Amino acid sequence: MLTPDFQLKQDENNLTIIIIAPHARVTDTEIFIEDDEFRFHSKPYFLRLCLPGNIVENGHEKANYDSSKGIFTIVVPKESPGEMFEGLDMLTSLLTPKSQKLKKPVIEVIKKDEDEKVEEEAHLEEEKQEEEFDWHVEQQPYKEKELLLDGQTYGFANQKSGIFKRLQDEVYEIVDLPNPEHCPPADRRTMREQAETEKFDPDHYIADLYDDDAIQQIMKYDPPWCYMSEDKDIKVEFTDEEKQKMKNLPKKEYLLDDAMVTTLYLGLIDILFGYAYNVRINEGDENVESGWTICKLSATLSWLETFSSVSEVVRSCIRRSLCYPLYRHWDLSQTVLQDVHNILAAGKQQVLKCLLDLHSILGSSYPRYILNDLYITDYCVWVQTISNKRLKTLASALEKRTISKEDVGFELESIETNPADTEKGDSDTEEVLVDSLKAVSINQAANDSDDDSEVSDDDSDEDSDVVSDDSVESVHSERILNSQKENIH
Repeated sequence: MLTPDFQLKQDENNLTIIIIAPHARVTDTEIFIEDDEFRFHSKPYFLRLCLPGNIVENGHEKANYDSSKGIFTIVVPKESPGEMFEGLDMLTSLLTPKSQKLKKPVIEVIKKDEDEKVEEEAHLEEEKQEEEFDWHVEQQPYKEKELLLDGQTYGFANQKSGIFKRLQDEVYEIVDLPNPEHCPPADRRTMREQAETEKFDPDHYIADLYDDDAIQQIMKYDPPWCYMSEDKDIKVEFTDEEKQKMKNLPKKEYLLDDAMVTTLYLGLIDILFGYAYNVRINEGDENVESGWTICKLSATLSWLETFSSVSEVVRSCIRRSLCYPLYRHWDLSQTVLQDVHNILAAGKQQVLKCLLDLHSILGSSYPRYILNDLYITDYCVWVQTISNKRLKTLASALEKRTISKEDVGFELESIETNPADTEKGDSDTEEVLVDSLKAVSINQAANDSDDDSEVSDDDSDEDSDVVSDDSVESVHSERILNSQKENIH
């Protein structure tokens, strides 16, 4: 059976389901409606939707078929008029059958009215927690189980292991973490920050600080999400290609504890930072370096890192943006953080749109497509089920979280105040080399003078030897100087 293309629209009273089935056998078409489930069958097409609200079959439903376009238009009344269904563009979630959705533990009902009261109170409490969740509070990091039969875990919700055992030749092209199968999470951050400290180049940072014409132009670019969070009338719309990708995503849900959910939200910031940086510096285009850039900036993708607070993930993003990409500028990094805030504030539709684009970028970047299996595919499925309220509180926490240059740990203020200090050692060494070469030249001149006082019969031979020696010594000295300069720089 084929899953047809479809689209959902709604008003206060009805839900409209538009199904594109150009090769359908109309005479055998069947439509089934029950509570929150809708089924459509017309060979060779079959469509089953699990809706976010109930619909009813009360005689007011309508169906129309446009034979010239092969489109079914089905209008079904809502059970509760005035109710607005959320997530009608989250196609993967709509296609997930009930049998695959995780259910809450069964509870014995003592009294119906008490049970309804408890359920209502629980719902109100959940909404209150979403609104009041404090992202600034240091959360307890997720800890791996002590007994691991197949090495360390990583990936989305730390659900993967053993993947890199089969990719020994490509592992260093995918992640920066050495030996990911045996490196515990506690060591990953230490190793990552040590690598960042070694990679940080003060000269590159100073060069971008003062020669920033190109960077200033990049910072003026307005990405697609720039005004999305400010103008609620602008809605995120998915292209046909993006809709097809959502249909092809796996149909599943996840059983996650609170600590892991927090880790996933924070990892989302980290991944979106790398994506937003790439979009901004390329002004919306992509290039062959896009996959590399995104993965390098995201500690989640390059070091299999997990975070427990907004401060941790912001610090990681800023540090890596000052170590690896082409443009290493403090204000640019802050602008990209604002981009991430705007993406989150725009809601899960915009987040999903970015993740689907990232999925395509990594999918065409060998061998980084493995990171889709480890992280991005699951993020695309999971983000369709999360709360927009939680995303907005996360965006608010990110906007309020400030980071100073001192927090980053590269002594940026000292470098900016005394940029000449980074070159002082180089110039002193060069002066010593120049003085040494001058001394060699003087000594050689003295030797030449002594040689001229020798017997005239041997003048021609001696002069030839001196010239030869001078040439060798000059070439040798020049090579020494060049080698020293290369080591200095």
